[in-house]
Amino acid sequence: MVKQLFLLLMMTISSLFTSAEVLYVNAKTGNDKNTGSQSQPLKTLGEAANRINANTEKKATTIILSEGVYALTETVLFNNNKFSAENRLTIRAEILPNDANWNPQRMPIITTIIAGKPTPGDGEETRGLEIETSHVTIQGLRFTGSQDYYYIDGKQNRRYYPIWRDGKNLEDLVVTQCLFAGNVDVLPIRVAVIANGHGLVLDHCVFYNCQNPVVFWNAQDGTSYQNAMRYCLVYEAYYSGVWTTDQTGDDFEFHHNVIANSRTAWIRDNNSTHHYQIHDCILANNMKTTGNGGDNAINNDFLKMENVQLSGIVEIEKDQSKNNYLQLKEGSFGSKLQAGLFK
Repeated sequence: MVKQLFLLLMMTISSLFTSAEVLYVNAKTGNDKNTGSQSQPLKTLGEAANRINANTEKKATTIILSEGVYALTETVLFNNNKFSAENRLTIRAEILPNDANWNPQRMPIITTIIAGKPTPGDGEETRGLEIETSHVTIQGLRFTGSQDYYYIDGKQNRRYYPIWRDGKNLEDLVVTQCLFAGNVDVLPIRVAVIANGHGLVLDHCVFYNCQNPVVFWNAQDGTSYQNAMRYCLVYEAYYSGVWTTDQTGDDFEFHHNVIANSRTAWIRDNNSTHHYQIHDCILANNMKTTGNGGDNAINNDFLKMENVQLSGIVEIEKDQSKNNYLQLKEGSFGSKLQAGLFK
């Protein structure tokens, strides 16, 4: 009887694994006419998205990207809202930061050469990955800034968003172990991750020289719940380290983060009445600890802080040969918080 139950269990597990969809993408050796198997990978992330959007079968789906440069020529849209917490969509690197043979050079690089779309009276914008479905994980990828200059004519500008979610009724978007590297002069990133809806979670990510790492945006019912930012490193954000709106709920989870050498560590919209509990963080050497969207300093009494340090020198590793490149220097101030790519 025990043996029969064991065999039944193994058959059930096996069926779960075999029912999952896996698509391999390789920018160097792939071909979009291939099957998408490991031996016959696709070439572009866009083709993987097209196949997933066309497949209505409800099952877990994983896109595995090999190392290489993925230059997006148009927004990659995922809009098949068929996933669940148990059967989610995962877009991840083939080799992850905690793997034994990982190094920074092996991260798949997502860059964009997408032409900006005009927004009425407000310049242009470009979206990299647009996630219009719930229950998605993005893991182990490196995103670079846009090739375009930020300003157009001194009044209007171009805005690049590597990860975007528009749907106010969507939920459960996890961005983990990803590196966002911009440059204020030639590779600007307006907001690395901006999402309406609920359950935007940033976990073990690094944001280097982005204008804004994240905006926890708005929800259909007026309050956005179950958002989190944890174990993240923000360095030299030239506008804000984290941005909460008047709809970012009080249950926002914020801990083990380092925000340093930035313009404003935390921006809260003027109309917001929400308060947040944060713990085990460093918000150091920023021009302002807290401010509003108009770039004015505001009182930080909306933050209940526990073990939060507001001063100190944060050092970043600039040696590209080291695995902690663009992360905290080993043994330096704040490294005990374990903010960065490694879990």
